[in-house]
Amino acid sequence: MSSLADLVVLPMLVPMVTAVLCLFAWRNTGLQRWISVLGSVAHLLVGIRLLMGVLEHGVLATTPGDWPVPFGIVFVMDTLSAVMVVLTGLMATATSVYAMADIDSGRLTHGFCPVFQTLIMGVTGAFTTGDLFNLYVQFEIMLTSSFVLLSMGGGRRQLVGGVKYVTLNLFASAIFLAAVGLLYGMAGTLNMADIGETLSGPTARMSSDMVTMIGTMLLVAFGMKAAAFPMFFWLPDSYHTPPAAVSALFSGLLTKVGLYSLIRAFTLMFTADIPWTHGLTLALAGITMLVGVLGAVAQGELRRLLSFQIVSHIGYILMGLGLMVAVARPDAGEAVQASVALALAGAIMYTMHHVVTATSLFLIAGIVERVGGTGRMARLGGLSRSAPLLGVLFMISALALSGVPPFSGFWAKAALVKAGLELEQGLVVAAALLTGVLTLFSMMSAWSEAFWKLRPTADEGGVPEDETPYPMHPRERIQRFAPVVMLTGVILTIGLVPGPFFRVAERAAGQLLDSTEYIDAVRSIRTQRPDGAAIRERLRERGLAPDGSPLETGEDAKGGPEA
Repeated sequence: MSSLADLVVLPMLVPMVTAVLCLFAWRNTGLQRWISVLGSVAHLLVGIRLLMGVLEHGVLATTPGDWPVPFGIVFVMDTLSAVMVVLTGLMATATSVYAMADIDSGRLTHGFCPVFQTLIMGVTGAFTTGDLFNLYVQFEIMLTSSFVLLSMGGGRRQLVGGVKYVTLNLFASAIFLAAVGLLYGMAGTLNMADIGETLSGPTARMSSDMVTMIGTMLLVAFGMKAAAFPMFFWLPDSYHTPPAAVSALFSGLLTKVGLYSLIRAFTLMFTADIPWTHGLTLALAGITMLVGVLGAVAQGELRRLLSFQIVSHIGYILMGLGLMVAVARPDAGEAVQASVALALAGAIMYTMHHVVTATSLFLIAGIVERVGGTGRMARLGGLSRSAPLLGVLFMISALALSGVPPFSGFWAKAALVKAGLELEQGLVVAAALLTGVLTLFSMMSAWSEAFWKLRPTADEGGVPEDETPYPMHPRERIQRFAPVVMLTGVILTIGLVPGPFFRVAERAAGQLLDSTEYIDAVRSIRTQRPDGAAIRERLRERGLAPDGSPLETGEDAKGGPEA
């Protein structure tokens, strides 16, 4: 098991090595494409192997460099982390294959592939780190690489969207960093397991106001990065501007890192002041759902509509976290605990579904723009006859997003609604049900406009014949359709065989609600690693003083003066 734990850092190393190999192949863009695809497949396989290991052996943890916890940076993989790593590998594989047809040579020559893999490295690092400052570092890696991908190409829309994206995310990062500084000053550690132990002890009771303030700061920072209400407008203004492969990767993964961080922070560290933080989260969940779906209904451009749908469905995941407010009720017995566990499992199940479905829909939107010449639905039409497979794929993903049974979104939404009713949170349940109806309305309207109605002529505002794209080459068709077909297969599998996926979600929720296994896994590293004296001895053997500086002349490797 110890050897398996040492592999926890491998999902980060694979995209890092892939990015370096792409840099070595800088002048050969074709080779870069294949390196990126193979690296993404390797990332997926490593993630699956670690998920199997976590399900078999429990939480895995390691610290590179043999530094003792909590001083060394620790990487931890529980069930939630492993699931998110597998989803990251799956989305990286799908979008890297799609990018072979979607990304032009100009972007490739400016480093698309290494930046793409650097983004995957940052996302994976955020899902596996057990150190709060290292989480901040991973966020900055993600922000830098995603801004490059977003603005690459230099179009006006891309630059405007990119500026909004980076400005709001930098503001969120500043709040996060300030919270990290305050937390370190109070707890004396940035190891999340140690913080959880510290804040659940006497320190939390003595400094409850400070704990509440820091928790609120993290809620604001992570909520902004997740595009929750009210700081969500950067997402629909930016996600529809880059190529479809980039939009799809962003839609599936980036906001989920913010949501993951919220779940991790408020189940592991900030559990002492649940009524305030989780009550606020529950309110934001309902508003985010309604504001996002109302924005989607008003859109006339397909990818912008999907961007607002991302905002809306972030609210469902926040709902699962916010329902934890019920555990602070005076009557919080076993029934309440079971309902809270169901809510959190539903949120995790919804995350699995939404990562795949959102990515699939953005890839489909890219194909629609490719075959229709535009993303504006008023200028489209007739695609169900000219591209019937595309119409079927869009319909499946749209119904899954809307939560129509038996597709993937139904089971997760049913769990959230059931838990909300059991916990007597009628307002947020009503918001969730209304959002589902409006989602179905907006997605069916989009399908009717783009696929069902007759294509308008040039006089009626349609795309003129001389602007219609040339037919797809068979290789391009495979590169664009194969990832969508694969993701659609996953959507159907989750919907038709939900049992195994929900059991994994339940196990992840159980580990989150009882963090003992997570903390014990980190604590076991502390007992396995050498103590301070042994570390100082190892430094001296390497010719270094305890502060890391070279030994002065006259000292031997054992630390004493030469005879």
